[in-house]
Amino acid sequence: MKQLTKAEEDIMQILWQLKKANVKTIIEEFPEPKPAYNTVSTIVRILESKGIVDYEKEGKGHVYFPLMEKQDYSNQSINKLVDNYFQGSFKSMVSFFVKKNDMNIKDLESVLNEINKKQS
Repeated sequence: MKQLTKAEEDIMQILWQLKKANVKTIIEEFPEPKPAYNTVSTIVRILESKGIVDYEKEGKGHVYFPLMEKQDYSNQSINKLVDNYFQGSFKSMVSFFVKKNDMNIKDLESVLNEINKKQS
């Protein structure tokens, strides 16, 4: 899977939420100041060329929808983060968050419970 730019990811977050949307609807979901129509349209076409979104013709325009599931992209992004910054070690990543981000015991126990559930 391809890595997304910040702008592409922002648009994908909206498409994952809405399931289908035209450019105007995507822009409406952005906070102020809203991006220009041409900017969003260009980014959506880039996402289409990358095979991440597709469209259906609707009247004179297009309605876009994601071809990539949010969960798949999240998994890919986390794995890349772990590989690039924590030498492939999830343990190192969790240790980093515990040390640097003041992860409290309750949060750590919650993570451990999720791991135990998955292993069961």
